Amino acid sequence: MRRALSTHLFVNHRLSTSTLQRILNAGIQRVEIFCARQHLDYHNPQQVQEVASYLGDSQLQVHSVHLPMFNDEHWGKGGPGSIVDIASPSKPRRIAAVDEVKRALDLADAFPFRFAVQHLGVGFDDEWSMHKVDAAFSSLDELKSFARQRGVEILIENIPNALSGARKLLEFFEITHLNLGVCFDVGHAHLMEGVEAAFELLEDRIQSLHVHDNNGTEDKHLFPGFHTDGTVNWKRTMELLRRGNDRYPLLLELKEDPAMADSLGQAMQVFDTLESL
Repeated sequence: MRRALSTHLFVNHRLSTSTLQRILNAGIQRVEIFCARQHLDYHNPQQVQEVASYLGDSQLQVHSVHLPMFNDEHWGKGGPGSIVDIASPSKPRRIAAVDEVKRALDLADAFPFRFAVQHLGVGFDDEWSMHKVDAAFSSLDELKSFARQRGVEILIENIPNALSGARKLLEFFEITHLNLGVCFDVGHAHLMEGVEAAFELLEDRIQSLHVHDNNGTEDKHLFPGFHTDGTVNWKRTMELLRRGNDRYPLLLELKEDPAMADSLGQAMQVFDTLESL
């Protein structure tokens, strides 16, 4: 499988051209850029242009952009207004969330990418309701058109809540008739229905991946094969993912471990380990 890396690995650091060059030098030619303002501030034309100029002269390709979950630089600690929730039943908050996502989608005017990954809901406590379904439909109907005009396809990510686990995503698509693809998150599936069950449900819609490990109860974004408390069955998972026939890259979405001397080097070992299974 083709290799790709989410810059989520460096999300607590400003995304610089030197970081992108390190990723390329490691042998990875595709990235997902994670839109968190402490990392890539999509409001900042100077940083956006710096990244775009590098990408214009580089062999590194942007496979996808992860759309923002918060509009501040502190993971939503700025208060309820800093949470970007396109499924909010509150119309003013939903409109503000859509506007924030559009700012991130405007990155396509600076550098090309095919996919944009979107969450439905925010945290683990989000519940299913028709009010949220209606809000999410209104948001995505608008964002789908906005993205298409920029050559971008929105993918919905399965996340561990009652609104967007694998089964609920299928129900959402059936109710809304939105013909959207899915970014299949292995770690999130492990927290919900289980990787195999979720994959079987979503397989026909999968266009991209997020690959990481956890202990089955906490969304830790662990390095597969390195952190001993990870419990995903990677042999079976790789058998499933290979059914995509190279439709999507093996895209790692890992969390930086301060105890790890060389996180990028370890990520390369993760690729080797998974591909050998």
